[in-house]
Amino acid sequence: MSQYTPVDSPDETTIFPYHDLTPPTTRDVYAARRIVSRELPRTPLVRSEPLSAELDADVYLKREDTLPTGAFKVRGGVTLVSGLDAEFREAGLVAASTGNHGQSIAYAGRAFDVPVSIVVPREANPSKVTAMERLGATVVHHGADFDEAREHAERLATEEGYRYVHSANEPPLVAGVGTAGLEIVEDLPEIDYLFCPVGGGSGASGYCLTVGALTDATVVGAQSAAAPAMHRAWAEGTLDPHDRMETFAEGVATRVPFALTTELLRDRLDEFRLVSEDAIRRGVRDVFTRETIVMEGACATSLAAMRQRPEELRGKTVVFPVSGRNIAPETFDSILERAENEDDSDR
Repeated sequence: MSQYTPVDSPDETTIFPYHDLTPPTTRDVYAARRIVSRELPRTPLVRSEPLSAELDADVYLKREDTLPTGAFKVRGGVTLVSGLDAEFREAGLVAASTGNHGQSIAYAGRAFDVPVSIVVPREANPSKVTAMERLGATVVHHGADFDEAREHAERLATEEGYRYVHSANEPPLVAGVGTAGLEIVEDLPEIDYLFCPVGGGSGASGYCLTVGALTDATVVGAQSAAAPAMHRAWAEGTLDPHDRMETFAEGVATRVPFALTTELLRDRLDEFRLVSEDAIRRGVRDVFTRETIVMEGACATSLAAMRQRPEELRGKTVVFPVSGRNIAPETFDSILERAENEDDSDR
């Protein structure tokens, strides 16, 4: 089973001979759309009246939260698993996740009849764990955070012969999630800015390959200042792990940058901004109270970045993805309660 022996990796994660670290192209995204359009519904692009008024701009939300798993990553999951080599279908897949990547692979595994195991941190979002199990995945709890769960998944891939589905070093994943950008370009070709969260970087990479490549738009990435690993990788060209990872926003909670997406973002991402945890919480609260949309903290990094320089957005057409709705109920409740207490103190 030499095909399951790890090979030298440019970053701190484990990769295997079947991992191709060549970044996908815009052509690959178009190819992925043939699969995605067959397996998943097109998501709406809707104008936000409250945010448009606040920023004196035309602000549109790409509603990826309306996908079956409640998050954008399922686009990449169905793209990768649909083209899986026959040798991996019997042993099955293993991945590490805080939730949305795991749901994506679980959904795709069920769709294409491939067994799936997902390793999650011990304190993983219970709602996401339940969703993965409901989709047929075996969920293994291990470690204090995503990176400890990831290391365990990599060991299982080596020992058990599973096909390890990396969170970002997978060209089909990036190409698949990039199909959201093609839909935006078709619906709204005259776009000036697109803001997107950056965790592992697959979503932002997809938007760079589509909105960034096919329009004159400025693509801006956003990440919590409490978990700045990918930002430092983009700014300094290093793949070293970061010692800080303290964000509540699990979708951007990683301390290890990934080689494939870092290369693509350094080449194509126009700007990358760090935002505060408080600004992320305010974004979650405001989108719920103004739009009645429940979104994860990762999504709110985009809104927080937009609010850093509102003057540059005046009169512009701006898009940001509601990339996921799977926020833990207790986290969501605490954000709303905290906002209510702040409002009371202002009276």
